[in-house]
Amino acid sequence: MQFFTLLRCLACALVAGGLTFSGFAGAWELAGTQTIRLHGRDGQIIPVGTVRFEPRGEQVVFTLKMDPTRLKDFFLSMREFKCVEGMGEVMCHVPYPYAHPATVSMTDFAWLEHSLLFFYKQPRDFGAKLWNGVYYQLSRTERGLEGKPQAVDLNQIGVPPENLAVPPFTPAERGDVPAGLRWFDRLTIE
Repeated sequence: MQFFTLLRCLACALVAGGLTFSGFAGAWELAGTQTIRLHGRDGQIIPVGTVRFEPRGEQVVFTLKMDPTRLKDFFLSMREFKCVEGMGEVMCHVPYPYAHPATVSMTDFAWLEHSLLFFYKQPRDFGAKLWNGVYYQLSRTERGLEGKPQAVDLNQIGVPPENLAVPPFTPAERGDVPAGLRWFDRLTIE
């Protein structure tokens, strides 16, 4: 009898220890309203919007809302863009132009990444530089999601993709951006 009690206590300790010491124990979940922030190389942090997560079974539906009080209006290439200025660089949000499911899971953030597309330009440049696209590849952390910038050509979404149910910017269409190259070198959702 004591052997089974000891075994039961050991099992409980292992389970509790696993929950306490696992990488994401008590970690951030895809639920509720979270703040989207751009992080500058100089340590400047700019909240640019929110994303609301609503769990629905194995998927989580999200609603993205950019904050117009934090973004400036730029009229570029006959179109208005919401932008944020950093040291010598302007980053403009490019809303994904086609209907999509607006869902994520704990392992797949592609539609949210496609909703957080930007392009950059120099303040002296005229027009939208869509070939200078920035795609923030998201990964989960204990506090939320963190995005690392990748280069994409946003002209690719100038026409609808063949299959609207599949995010068009696959890893093959993205390139890693060397550290320190972009002024806003990180995006977080917490």
